[in-house]
Amino acid sequence: MVGFDPRAQGVPLSAHEAALAGSAAGTVTRALISPLDVIKIRFQLQIESLSSTTPGGKYWGILQAALRIHSEEGLAAFWKGHVPAQLLSICYGAVQFATFERLTKLVHDKTILDSQTSGVHFLCGGLAACSATVACQPLDTLRTRFAAQGEPKLYRNLPHAVSAMWRSEGTLTFYRGLSPTLIAVFPYAGLQFFFYNVFKRLLASHLATGKSEENLKSLLCGSGAGMISKTITYPFDVFKKRLQVGGFEEARVHFGQVRHYRGLADCVSRMTKEEGVRGFFKGLSPSLLKAALSTGFTFFCYEMFLDVLRELKKDRQR
Repeated sequence: MVGFDPRAQGVPLSAHEAALAGSAAGTVTRALISPLDVIKIRFQLQIESLSSTTPGGKYWGILQAALRIHSEEGLAAFWKGHVPAQLLSICYGAVQFATFERLTKLVHDKTILDSQTSGVHFLCGGLAACSATVACQPLDTLRTRFAAQGEPKLYRNLPHAVSAMWRSEGTLTFYRGLSPTLIAVFPYAGLQFFFYNVFKRLLASHLATGKSEENLKSLLCGSGAGMISKTITYPFDVFKKRLQVGGFEEARVHFGQVRHYRGLADCVSRMTKEEGVRGFFKGLSPSLLKAALSTGFTFFCYEMFLDVLRELKKDRQR
């Protein structure tokens, strides 16, 4: 089970091994869900006036958006920003799961609390995600910029993007959108680990304990946890994306209207006036589909890679 559990059977693993499993899980999951991520980001950045009686945006449905992106930019467009996104997944997965394992172990060693309770998982999961967010925010900003740009591209590749952003906008531009990210990531990740723990306990008495059943349980619990936590915290993801493309208007003009926000409060205020509260949930459909697949596969792959590492460690000890 995710998190340090003194009752778990088998070979114990270190935080470094948890980081390796987390990185591998993030890499596999990112490759699978990249198209949904690109579609979600395009919806989130789309400006549509409240006064408009007809859809004013370029995209208005998942299928329509997918077909239009494919016809205008080609199949490769669904993996735009995949290099920084993969680096983000590797870094984020490693920091998040290693920190989570360390924190749950610390709770067990230093307190009288049970490290496997849902409340402990909420707290440790939220703190672990905050650590990973601060460490990986520049990669997240780069991923958003690449996914947001159409044709012709403003950034040719990752080194060019880093150089151009640093020269024209300064170092702090890599941390655009950090405040809404940190506000949202604690409850989002905390709720992911919380509901994952709750669902696994609920399913424990309904599914057999064979390896294939455990893997299926991880996938189902992760998917449910991802959808619930994403819905609750979704508006902050929209605010983050809007702030991350500030100073990037040149590459966004042919997508429709563009905005420049002075900060989080200005972003929330202007979106409320211009697009209404429904604007906070733009791209929710592809995002929920992505959250179900992403969280489900992340926990599934993480537990699978942990099992592989335990078997390898057991073989070495023989």
